[in-house]
This record gives sequence, structure tokens and C-alpha cells, in this order.
Amino acid sequence: MEWGMKNRLSQLIQKDGRAMFLPIDHGYFQGPTSNLEEPGKTIEPIWPYADAIMLTRGVLRAAIDPAITKPIILRVSGGATMARRDELDNEGITTSVTEAIRLNASAVSMSVYVGSEREHQTLMSLGNLVNECEDYGIPTMAVTSVGTELGKRDARYLALASRIAAEIGARVVKTYYCEEGFEKVVRGCPVPIVIAGGPKADSEFEVFKWIYDALEKGAIGVNLGRNIWQHEHPVAMAKAVRAVIHENATPKEAQDVFDAVKSGKAD
Repeated sequence: MEWGMKNRLSQLIQKDGRAMFLPIDHGYFQGPTSNLEEPGKTIEPIWPYADAIMLTRGVLRAAIDPAITKPIILRVSGGATMARRDELDNEGITTSVTEAIRLNASAVSMSVYVGSEREHQTLMSLGNLVNECEDYGIPTMAVTSVGTELGKRDARYLALASRIAAEIGARVVKTYYCEEGFEKVVRGCPVPIVIAGGPKADSEFEVFKWIYDALEKGAIGVNLGRNIWQHEHPVAMAKAVRAVIHENATPKEAQDVFDAVKSGKAD
């Protein structure tokens, strides 16, 4: 592995081998989703607790302070919206690698839709993106997306999608957590896995539990957005999630961190 690739990956994955990514790229297909109408204001109090921020070039340019010190994971795929929910897999590359370099991105990300009508289209896009990014030492993170078919999130499907993405050349894979068989998903994927948060959970403790379990089963961290910035207490959530990832906090200990920050008993 070349020095540039190693350097960029070391910015994303910390010395303890763990990672906490904060995605705010949801607007690329959802538009101004709840609590992300003004993305710069949304992340201002919580970005210090993340290891990297994932977003599109439009939001990066328009809403993010250029003096920010966090690594950027630039989403470079798109082309489908919630206005045509049955075609969310109809994505292509929207942002060039040259643009990623110009914006000083530490990595790029794109979605693949294994098993969908446009599976081939998205997997070929991933291959082409990896080919170009490798020339410049830029890691590619593949996002195993399911669109509106959330029922696909079982171990067999996630293992297939994750392995395919890794085989094509993704340096990191973002996929969903599943309670049964997640260790098989990780074992079958030869590159690091970070777990997606998905829709906002019913309780913060539920989030802490599945993050803890995913880490125990081999994931290196999270790519968690809505369960932090859509929460009534986003700073408390960010600190508690970070405690699970980087301090090996149990779900109960994370809940204690959350409660302390929420009540003002801790900074």
C-alpha cells in the first residue's frame, strides 16, 4: 500500500483501529430532511466528536467552514431521489476524482445496490471509481444500500453485498447491522466494516446496544447520522457513541454518559 493511501486511511481509522464517521449526505436523495435543513448549523456542536464527516461537494462548499480539521469522506454518487422511490438504485457518479482532490477529501464514497435491477450499473461504477482513486491514493468506501427494501438487511444478503464491494476494491465497506449472523458478515469481508445507522431508533439505549454488539462481532465503528443529529440531545448522543467506540464503554456506561451530558452534570 502506497504512503498516500496509508496516510488517508490513518486519518479515518484511528490508532485504536476504530472509527466514528458522521454522515450528513442524506440530502443528496432526500432533500432537506428533518434536522438537516441547515447542515452547517446541525453539525457545528457535534463534529468535534467524529473522526470524519461524510457529505456531498455542494454541502461541503456551501455550509462547512474551510478551517475544519476533520477528514472529509466525499459522497460522489447520486442521480436518484425520493420523488421516484422505486428508482433509488438508479445512481451514477456525480463528482469526479479531480474534484475530490481539489476539495482535499480523505476518501470518497458511493452506493452499490446488490440484488437490485441496476446492480450491474452500480457495481461497474464502483469498479471505475476504485480504478481512478487508486491512481491517486484515495480510499473508496462502498455503501451497501437497499433503498426502501429494508427487509433485505439479513446476514446472508449483507455478507454477499459486503464481500462483492470488497472484491471490487473498496477499502472500507459501510453496511447494516443485523442481530443474527453479523459475525459472518464481518468474517467474509476482507476489509474493515463500519455500520450504518438507518432510520432513527426508538431509544438511545437501543443504539448503544447494537453498536456495542457490532464492535464485539468485528466491525471497526459506525457511519451514524440520523440517530445523532435527529436526536433531541445530539451532543449527548455523539459523546455516548464515541465512548462505546473509542473507550469500550458498555451500553449501560454509554447511557450513563448520555444522561450526564443531557442533565448538565458532564461537559
